[in-house]
Amino acid sequence: MSESIIMNESIIEQLKAAAKAKQFLQQFSPEAKAALLNNMATALVEQEAVILEANKIDLDRMDDGDPKKDRLLLNGDRLKALSDSVRQIAGLIDPTDQLLLKKTLPNGLEIEKITVPLGVVGVIYESRPNVTIDVAALCIQSGNVCVLRGGSDAQYTNEALVHVIHGVLDDSGVSRDIVQLLPVDRKYVSELLEATKYVDIIIPRGSQSLIDFVREHAKVPVIETGAGVCHTYVDKTADLDMAASIVANAKISRPSVCNSLDTVLVDMDVAPVFLAKLAPYFKNAAVEVFADPVAFGILEQEGFSNLVMAQEPDFGREFLDLKCSVKVVNGLDEALDHIEKYSSKHSECIVSSNELHVERFLNVVDAAAVYVNASTRFTDGGEFGLGAEIGISTQKLHARGPFALEKLVTEKWIVRGNGQIR
Repeated sequence: MSESIIMNESIIEQLKAAAKAKQFLQQFSPEAKAALLNNMATALVEQEAVILEANKIDLDRMDDGDPKKDRLLLNGDRLKALSDSVRQIAGLIDPTDQLLLKKTLPNGLEIEKITVPLGVVGVIYESRPNVTIDVAALCIQSGNVCVLRGGSDAQYTNEALVHVIHGVLDDSGVSRDIVQLLPVDRKYVSELLEATKYVDIIIPRGSQSLIDFVREHAKVPVIETGAGVCHTYVDKTADLDMAASIVANAKISRPSVCNSLDTVLVDMDVAPVFLAKLAPYFKNAAVEVFADPVAFGILEQEGFSNLVMAQEPDFGREFLDLKCSVKVVNGLDEALDHIEKYSSKHSECIVSSNELHVERFLNVVDAAAVYVNASTRFTDGGEFGLGAEIGISTQKLHARGPFALEKLVTEKWIVRGNGQIR
């Protein structure tokens, strides 16, 4: 049975309880936190049937054609992967109480700078129930309390997952207030965004419209985990077989996630040969291509029929589906200009064997992750060896790229004296 959320006129009491729970959690030893997480990992597997039953309720409410359905889906393999991820987080170094600086001033004051938890972390997210587990595990390991506001699409799944977490906390004698699931009713979102007295930071994870809304309305500080409009540029010096494989993987392997490919840019000198190599991959996966006139003509001549003539909005569009745009460009300069105009600063790739082109691309492109001859699908905390992540930050303050365990801390100055006055 999933855990129902009591509907009140306000969530302030929940947020007060979260703020109070900070003191409790921050006294936990690294060993105690690891034990909690390992118990959570075990419970996820043991409670598979209950979780998947709740997930099926959510899946049955969503249209089969909705690209978010893949994000919502849980199955035995995905739950096992979530469980493994939680164990991986439990094995990571506790990022809190790390000594960053120590010195003694001429006046005898002893100064230290250490890492401390952020406090109460509020996360607003959409149809990705894995975020519930990822955030809870990362926050426990980093000594943070989390308040979670998932989307209505995943309501029953999120309730079931938090029920599992609370069962582990109960068995360990730990307050449930360190992991709280807020009601899905939208009327509570503004209250969360304005709760500066109780919430230390807000992290939105989802569509660009969600991120924009949070940024525009929050009084609590916000760290954005941005939408991904990801490009791959195929240079005229590229190994075209490798390029086709990279592009196909970036688009097809899991199109509903933020690190999947949205736009292919290809040098005009190799466009006919490259697109001929790419077409079978896209045809087999039923990828719909929004092509500029040159690419349209080449693909049409190759017998590729799932074609639409691209319009301006198709560039800079996060498809989150088996769809992408293709544009033929006149060299690296035009590719860089296009990326500068349309990139969301998430993940960008060049496929090239020209070292000068590669270095220029790496230096000029402004993105959280920049790739050479590899799929953008690797932009992920787990793939980078960081454990799970809360999201991919596309901003530049505090964190950029995978927002993982190491970034869920801030700094505190400790000053010891023996009577010094100024």
